Amino acid sequence: MSKTEPRVALVTGASSGIGLVTARALRRDGYRVFGTSRKQMPDAADGITMLVCDVTDDASVQAVVDDVMARTGQIDLLVNNAGIGLLGGAEESSAAQAKAVFDVNVFGVLRMTNAVLPVMRNQRSGRIINLSSIFGLVPAPYNALYASTKHAIEGYSESLDHEVRTQGIRVVLVEPGATRTSFEENLTRPDQPLPFYDSIRDFAEQLMREIIEKGDAPEIVAATVVRAANAAAPKRRYTSGKVAGQVRLMRRFMPESFVDKNLRKFVRLPN
Repeated sequence: MSKTEPRVALVTGASSGIGLVTARALRRDGYRVFGTSRKQMPDAADGITMLVCDVTDDASVQAVVDDVMARTGQIDLLVNNAGIGLLGGAEESSAAQAKAVFDVNVFGVLRMTNAVLPVMRNQRSGRIINLSSIFGLVPAPYNALYASTKHAIEGYSESLDHEVRTQGIRVVLVEPGATRTSFEENLTRPDQPLPFYDSIRDFAEQLMREIIEKGDAPEIVAATVVRAANAAAPKRRYTSGKVAGQVRLMRRFMPESFVDKNLRKFVRLPN
């Protein structure tokens, strides 16, 4: 690889929100950026090449990696950002719906990662950044299945980093807090709703809207991704935003009873 060639980044879920803002930040930082979306989108005016990719489909994932390689001959950075949310009582979702959420949020990350690892191993260099969440650090009442996917990504990423580090590859987690995007507008609803949860679910959704409205700008997450991408000796995880940092410290150093009590207070559940 010529030293004059720009680094190549592939960002999943880059049609809007954190993914789009991150793709733009990487482009400004000098990367040649390819973004993915489930449907065909025009290339962005700021130099981001948009490609179609369904992270739940093996062939689609391999095709997008092959396309980027055909155009550039390298992939230096993969940002696994594509994901979906699910709000409701845990028992309101069927096993099939739970599998569908995991298929995007967990196995989508696995598919993308498995597709780029041979490329990066051949290069003897590469970085994979997986977007987790503070919900990968703490319980998330009425977001149990979504939080489960983020806990899974935490364990997968940390373990994989140990496996590939000797190959010149690093795997890094970025853990945002509440972020001002349209995430809450695109939430999946339970496929087996129970009347018992109707009012609770409505309250949980309203609370989420309030929290997101006061949350961090997506640019803060994007800046964290760029920092993690460029670090010569990256940390295993990067929290993004003040609240996420506080949650991580609380989870790490405070007694479990303290964390439990404050979590219930934050989401307005009785102790």
